[in-house]
Amino acid sequence: MAVAIIEPFFDPATYTYSYVIGDPATGCAAIVDPVLDFDPASGQTSHRQADRIVSFVEEQDLEVKWLLETHVHADHLTGAAYLRSKLGGRIGVGENVRSVQEVFGNLFNAGPEFCVDGSQFDKLFRDEETFSIGDLKCRVLHTPGHTPACVTYVLDGAAFVGDTIFMPDFGTARTDFPGGDARALYGSIHRILSLPGETVLYMCHDYGSEQRSEFSFSTTVAAERLSNVMVNDAVSEDEFVCVREARDADLAAPQLLLPSVQFNMRAGQLPPAESNGTHYFKIPVRKIA
Repeated sequence: MAVAIIEPFFDPATYTYSYVIGDPATGCAAIVDPVLDFDPASGQTSHRQADRIVSFVEEQDLEVKWLLETHVHADHLTGAAYLRSKLGGRIGVGENVRSVQEVFGNLFNAGPEFCVDGSQFDKLFRDEETFSIGDLKCRVLHTPGHTPACVTYVLDGAAFVGDTIFMPDFGTARTDFPGGDARALYGSIHRILSLPGETVLYMCHDYGSEQRSEFSFSTTVAAERLSNVMVNDAVSEDEFVCVREARDADLAAPQLLLPSVQFNMRAGQLPPAESNGTHYFKIPVRKIA
């Protein structure tokens, strides 16, 4: 059985972990949840985080086959399209991205030129679909709840869980975005936690905690089942839903929510330039009576 090379990359600005998965036997690789730097005050993008991945891939002489998104992120811009231009590969996401595109396409009045069929992505994965990274076999699990389109990528002994679950001392993803659902999240988490106890779970985010001084990118199924503060084995579905929904009611919107969703639902492309040649992100304004 091939053993994967797994290299994490942490972006402190968004508390995001991206990963390079490499197959040492063939040199094939995948990149999971890459970040594109974005300064909301100036509206400028840059490639500092993504170029760290480019350097690693080139140093290791890897051939990128896949750029894998666990979902349409609401807290950072994806670096997938930029990395595809530098390294090749196909951008993949769960097939339920279509429902996310429909909701946010309407919210941002993206217009008829914005397709809501997922065609901006190179591959839409079905639940339980399998694919290869060289000799590494990967299985896709549809794990909704945080968003309708969330997926988990499972390799032998490892799972890349996106925002579905966090480190045991932090809990789980929020469920108050459009299409989010606390009961669905509970079911998705238990699907992940039905994997063997020694399975390593790779986080998309870590925000630290009072219990530890450093950020962490991985834990295990067994550790989550034993001690996750929101969803360990002793927590019922009703208890989880009550705690999760109460917590969500107090959460502020992510700082990069509006630009991130508009960019990420397009697979890492800006909205079309307007007549002056400039690209814009829209900000919906809601009047308070």
